[in-house]
Amino acid sequence: MSWKHPNPINMSERSEWLARPAKEELAKKLKVLAWVVSALVLALVAIMQRVRLPLPEGVDLSFLPGFYAGVNALAALVLVAAIVFIKQGKVGAHRAAMMFAMVLSVFFLLSYVAYHLTSDPTRYGGEGPMRTVYFLLLITHIITAAVSFPFILFTFIAAWTNRFDAHRRLARWVFPLWLYVAVTGPIIWWMIRPFYD
Repeated sequence: MSWKHPNPINMSERSEWLARPAKEELAKKLKVLAWVVSALVLALVAIMQRVRLPLPEGVDLSFLPGFYAGVNALAALVLVAAIVFIKQGKVGAHRAAMMFAMVLSVFFLLSYVAYHLTSDPTRYGGEGPMRTVYFLLLITHIITAAVSFPFILFTFIAAWTNRFDAHRRLARWVFPLWLYVAVTGPIIWWMIRPFYD
């Protein structure tokens, strides 16, 4: 009795994707763009630490931390769904989920920047062991986000340009980092939420 894959349709879908030719020249151009975008984002984050833009009278952006924490939580769920899809051979669903995760990341970044360019930072006021937990999560979240950002782009570019071996190699370690950032972001917000004005 021979063993058969439970869903041959998904295996043929996977094979069809893997047969697509790599777009090496496009990949090289997009990698340069990814480095430029990464540098601009890091510069913007540095500027946010020093610059505060005044808001027009009556405009209140205090809802944004909760919003971008929710976006991060949704991104974490989408990332988990994406990994489930690819393990099942559902490449189209995986691709759609990853596109959605990227869109969520853009929404997160825009709302995060809008809030921190216009609002003073909130200080964590907890004490005892929870203070240690908070700062440990915060520091590892920031470092992981900064380190993983360009590699998230490279992983996405590798898939977009049909360089699937490179995509898999990168995704093995980039995926857990991105998921860590997406999960710890809402936890950090939940811990600091009582100390917002």
